[in-house]
Amino acid sequence: MQDSEVDIPVDASAATDRDSWLALIDLIGEEEGHFHTIGTRHWAMFVEDSPTLIVSFETVEQARTREGQMPLAHHVAAAKGWSHLCLIADGQTWYRDPAVYAYFDRLVDDAFFEDFDQILFYGAGPSAYAACAFSVAAPGSRVLALNPVATLDPAVAGWDDRFTAARKLDFTSRYGYAPDMVDGCAQLSLIFAPRQKYDALHAALFRAPYATALRARYAGGNLENVLARLGILTDVVIQAAEGKLDATSFARLWRKRRDDAAYLKYLLQDVEQDGHRARALALCTNVVNRLKIQRFRKRLAELTDQTKPA
Repeated sequence: MQDSEVDIPVDASAATDRDSWLALIDLIGEEEGHFHTIGTRHWAMFVEDSPTLIVSFETVEQARTREGQMPLAHHVAAAKGWSHLCLIADGQTWYRDPAVYAYFDRLVDDAFFEDFDQILFYGAGPSAYAACAFSVAAPGSRVLALNPVATLDPAVAGWDDRFTAARKLDFTSRYGYAPDMVDGCAQLSLIFAPRQKYDALHAALFRAPYATALRARYAGGNLENVLARLGILTDVVIQAAEGKLDATSFARLWRKRRDDAAYLKYLLQDVEQDGHRARALALCTNVVNRLKIQRFRKRLAELTDQTKPA
């Protein structure tokens, strides 16, 4: 506990660089729960509130771009009155560090997770890998993985050439192969864009009956940003934590994409690249009838002219 004369910040918005940011996160964590340095490239901030816990994984850079320079799940947890444990990495370490393994071992030994009624492990991309891999520490928990990654072990996923530097890391030792580590979870939600080949291949490696594949068509390779732009990311995380996220509830939320100019632009490009002129015409007509997006109005006129008989 900090000295009573020290003003504890509510967020890290005052941070001007990495070191001052870590100092503020340290103050917040120590006041509300705990803050631990884990090895040389990881930190853990725990904020204790209710018996519902979100365990999230982020990099320093990701957290500092968010509102108040705080991790995404911190905002969700604060709004719901939930507890939050965030594993923070200095860069894309993929959390493949014996010090991180030892930290989760200590949490298990201390029966830390037994104090919570509901637990959600959350992450996106490399952090989705970590959320799946470390969920084994809390059997019965739920997992939400955006752009999931099962492993970068070349013997299993040699086809994934996106993260060449990370392929040198050890994905075969403890907390290694994510599809095996989720074996004890209650619910696994995998959200990915099926046209992102590598994301779809990784998702296919999670074959357990409790795994639900939620396909966000035409979303691209950074789902967290897309869901945040649509204003549904928080709802997705909350529904996953409460065990309410399924194909139907996600489809309702995902309908927001129909009014998003960036998504519609991507969809039009994709349709036209496939040579589907009739679909492109129908899409532009639908958008022009509902929204004021000049790009679609112009393209509709061009497609209409092209379909007129000579």
